[in-house]
Amino acid sequence: MREILILAGEASGDLHGAKLAEQLRVLRPELRLTGTGGTRMVAAGVELLEQVEGVVGFVEVLRHIPAHYRLLQRLKARLRSGDVALVILIDYPGFNMRVAAAARDAGVPVLYYITPQVWAWREGRLATMARVITKAAVILPFEEALLRRHGVDATFVGHPLLDRSGNLPDRVAARAKLGLAPEGELLALFPGSRTQEIVRHLDDFLAVARALEALRPGLKVVVSVAPTITLDASRIPYPMVASASFDVLRAADVALCKSGTTTLEAAVAGCPCAIVYRTSAVSYAIAKRLVKIKHIGLLNIVAGREVAPEFVQDAFEPSRVAAALSPLFEAASPERRAMIGGLEEVRASLGAPGASARVAQMAAEMVM
Repeated sequence: MREILILAGEASGDLHGAKLAEQLRVLRPELRLTGTGGTRMVAAGVELLEQVEGVVGFVEVLRHIPAHYRLLQRLKARLRSGDVALVILIDYPGFNMRVAAAARDAGVPVLYYITPQVWAWREGRLATMARVITKAAVILPFEEALLRRHGVDATFVGHPLLDRSGNLPDRVAARAKLGLAPEGELLALFPGSRTQEIVRHLDDFLAVARALEALRPGLKVVVSVAPTITLDASRIPYPMVASASFDVLRAADVALCKSGTTTLEAAVAGCPCAIVYRTSAVSYAIAKRLVKIKHIGLLNIVAGREVAPEFVQDAFEPSRVAAALSPLFEAASPERRAMIGGLEEVRASLGAPGASARVAQMAAEMVM
């Protein structure tokens, strides 16, 4: 039986891969779906060759090179078998670009969904992408034109998070769903989806919450827990909510977000926020030399300006972050009104729901 090989390397990729697999099983039920990913892809009918967890940071990646090398050799052998009709790569460029090259050498077409962020760093990858990627499905509005200028057959399919944002509850309904009090100010904390992010972020996220409690008596706090992590409840004096980011953002008045897709979720949910991030000192020093964009938060990158304040590395001081967040709780404040307008602009630029279905249709048409 011919197969489609779907390769995801972290939690978000597992989610997108699962949605894509569900659509592919409808369009091409005769094809076997195999790949790498997590529990969501398994539930969607993908036979995992290996369960994987992504890592970030230059130093952190070095520790995973042996495992990546072994997996790459397994995938190369599978690509040479003649059974793989199509490879779908989802994000995770450090590994997946190597798979794309191997697929090209084996004569297997490649659909890259959520392509490398060449607009941020390593623009030199564009020439390689044009050589090894058959088609690209991009999720940010400016990526299609950029990639096409460099010879990549790219199509903007909209952002996949919109597929999860239909019929969002209002503030009262979201709080009721989460078992939270309907009245009063609520801060939501999103410290990250990887263990290493929690190690670097959690204590200061909690310190921001305590500083805001001093500034705003009666403030309530909730912690959003990604499905990929487990938090020690003894360390956290606030309610925790698992795997319900949109509900938490709709319930909250303000959010503190680790940079990443959560910042775009905040835009879709219309929840004012601040963006923070911290990595190892060595990784940050390397990134400062290589990364060419002004902002780190996807929300601000899509907007092309600072809609939400950013606090990166040493600038991530709890008292400073709390002071920036406090005015956002006030409905009539200029800071909140300006941010709400910016969030609406970003939401409008992300396209329409249905990204997974559009990518599945592209994939179905690529399999002969």
